[in-house]
Amino acid sequence: MELHTPSGNVGQTIALRGLPTAGPSGNSGGQPRVRRRVLGFTFVELMVVIAIIVILISMAIPIYSRSIARAKESVLKNNLFTLRTVIDNYTYDKQKAPGSLQDLVTDGYLREIPMDPVTGSNQTWKTIMEDATQSVNQSEPGIFDVRSGSDKLGLDGTQYSEW
Repeated sequence: MELHTPSGNVGQTIALRGLPTAGPSGNSGGQPRVRRRVLGFTFVELMVVIAIIVILISMAIPIYSRSIARAKESVLKNNLFTLRTVIDNYTYDKQKAPGSLQDLVTDGYLREIPMDPVTGSNQTWKTIMEDATQSVNQSEPGIFDVRSGSDKLGLDGTQYSEW
């Protein structure tokens, strides 16, 4: 090995203690070869990494599920608000409540009936009919309110069908 010494001598070859010197063939001059450790991970290291990943995933899944439920609830609230507003507008314009949700589409108040995000269908809406004694045309009571057709509980603990 070539070293630069403080005295300025360059090119001196010295043998460092504990390190074999390599001969011209790359062998260490008759000394036994030192076994090198194979690079890689041990089983214990892999199991620790997998355990950490499993813990992180088990913490992320409930948060992800809750965010999906929150998004569905937000869409449900928006759709209910839209339907209720359109029912009110229809009632004010026609002087009678709509007989079905499809009447809102055929008369141009809605392009299509919005989907209930909890049930995944636009056919599961529960319609609450107005009281016949309070309707303008007492022979034909119409839709007074709309609610979700789901029997599931929301994140706040109330049923979606009560919103």
